[in-house]
Amino acid sequence: MAALGAPAISKLRRPFTIMALLAVLAIAPVQVRAQTQAQAPSNAPQAAPTLPSHNDPNLRGRDRILSELFDRLAKAEDEEEAKGVAGAIERVFLRSGSDTADLLMSRALSSVRQREFKTATELLDKLVVVEPEWAEAWNQRATARYRADDVQGAVADLGQVLVLEPRHFGALSALGYILYSNGFDRRALDVMRKTLEIYPKQEDVRKLVEQLGQKIDGRDL
Repeated sequence: MAALGAPAISKLRRPFTIMALLAVLAIAPVQVRAQTQAQAPSNAPQAAPTLPSHNDPNLRGRDRILSELFDRLAKAEDEEEAKGVAGAIERVFLRSGSDTADLLMSRALSSVRQREFKTATELLDKLVVVEPEWAEAWNQRATARYRADDVQGAVADLGQVLVLEPRHFGALSALGYILYSNGFDRRALDVMRKTLEIYPKQEDVRKLVEQLGQKIDGRDL
């Protein structure tokens, strides 16, 4: 899911079980993968490079690209630079390296834009079978499910996203807002702090972290 801003919080209040949320947090430890690549230049990239398929045994190129981009995201000096790098990361996330899978994704995204959430979910159901290791397939299905008011299904998919890609700041942010809107302030604070470790230049998230930190811990970050 895309990162959710404060105006979207009220839409997140849907009935689903405490156990569903706790199960997601249990299977999806939100820990950032180690970044061992050297620091890249700070200018935002213009395009995502060619990527191997998730079925390709050689995924080191994709991992290297993402590691460099995440390093730049963490070190971005201002919000504009960070948004450029975050956009580049999202473009990499959206490419599987498989023409067939990418076509299915394109059709699913088009269906979401047209508010055809049932069609989008059906396409993404196929996609997570074809490319089960593609975190963005699960993330986009979470979006389609959430938009169709299936918040519990969306939460389950967000959990799978974070199992596959713990640095997925969009999924982390969405999960954090869902936790917050349902009264899990401590859990929300933990998730949002992790989001800021990955993507520090998010003013809305930082404000929520400060608010929750003062409420729970009596302090800021």
